[in-house]
Amino acid sequence: MIAVDTNILIRLLVNDPGQSEQVETARRHVKKEGAVFIPQVVQVETVWVLESAYKLARRQIAPVLEHLERNAAYTLQNRSSFQRAMKLYLKGSADFSDYLILAENQQEKLQLLTFDKKLGKQAGVVLAK
Repeated sequence: MIAVDTNILIRLLVNDPGQSEQVETARRHVKKEGAVFIPQVVQVETVWVLESAYKLARRQIAPVLEHLERNAAYTLQNRSSFQRAMKLYLKGSADFSDYLILAENQQEKLQLLTFDKKLGKQAGVVLAK
């Protein structure tokens, strides 16, 4: 197993014709290793890149997240938090990173204090006033 950063993971997930050499290189390395570890910060950055650089909507990102969750080649750091955050992200309006923070706090049985009004609507979140 090998860990990957966001640049490699994006190349694995997006067949970007402008980056075809990097796509092939990333896929070759991963095929050789057979499995990929994806740290939480890479999970967050991946959603951010898909939204900001590739201008994908949530409905377009949903299959990518589901692929990461279901494909046995990917080992997600704290899979249960990823799954919880993904479900919230696909239904809600806050950022994936916020939902991952919430999932981590829920796992620790802690309330989350925030100024974020979108996130503040979630159970287990206290909106600071």
